[in-house]
Amino acid sequence: MKYLNVLLVFVPIALVGELLHWSPTLIFLASALSVIPAAGLLGQATEELAAHTGPRLGGLLNATLGNAAELIITLFAIRAGLLDLVKASITGSIIGNVLLVMGFSVLIGGLKNGVQRFERTQAGVNATQLLLAVAALMIPSLFFFAHTETTGPVESLSLGTAVVMLAIYALGIVFAFRFTSAEPALGQEVEREAHGAWSTRTAVLVLLGATALIAVLSELLVGAVEETVQAIGMSEFFIGIIVVPLVGNVAEHAVAVQTAYKNKMELSMAVSLGSSLQIALFVAPVLVFLSLLWDTRSRWSSINSRSSLCSWAF
Repeated sequence: MKYLNVLLVFVPIALVGELLHWSPTLIFLASALSVIPAAGLLGQATEELAAHTGPRLGGLLNATLGNAAELIITLFAIRAGLLDLVKASITGSIIGNVLLVMGFSVLIGGLKNGVQRFERTQAGVNATQLLLAVAALMIPSLFFFAHTETTGPVESLSLGTAVVMLAIYALGIVFAFRFTSAEPALGQEVEREAHGAWSTRTAVLVLLGATALIAVLSELLVGAVEETVQAIGMSEFFIGIIVVPLVGNVAEHAVAVQTAYKNKMELSMAVSLGSSLQIALFVAPVLVFLSLLWDTRSRWSSINSRSSLCSWAF
């Protein structure tokens, strides 16, 4: 993903533009382009660290930090009150990874290598978790549209559902580590992909630096959203469902397609499906609880319910 580092040139542009009060649209574009290589560095640092910690702890690091960039962006969006942006980004990430990334990976891998195979036990677990995630997101939606109030029982149901989703995600990780044969192979595959050229100290420093950079750029990005929407006529929904998932996960998407092209379908599906599961079962419920820190408790049940896959159809 070294070619993505060229986009780091937009980091000083975004920072200088904010200091000199340039056009919000320019700041938004520069910040969005800057997040792409920063997220790539975050992912690379995680993989390099995983190469030193072993397959099990490395898999846990990837499962925890895989969507850190998007989590940071949505946290700043919640604090800014851009709730439509948050719920659209959650939906866009889930759908984009399952339909676009995995679909494109299967297409490219099939055209290049013909019939490809993967371990069906872990694939079945992932499919089951996705079904549970959809059901968990649908339940608050149904109650939200059935009641006129978004607080009280509906809010409690949303918080309870968030706890269940986190439990499902944690149990899925435990199952992958202890009861399948796919995880050690996957850990070895990730270790071979990450060349281990960095020391543990370097990987940790890059991880911390990339996280801090993403936090700064996310604040600039979110701060320029409303002015950008008004200036170019782009809806907040479009930014949330297309732009935010793209800039936060483009490096991960490229890895999924490249590994499928190299006939490493197990790793490709782990990246694409794992990202969707992390957004649905980890990032979304974590946002539910972290949103309480910014006094959005009375409004979050609306986010939790309307961010579900079914509610857009309503």
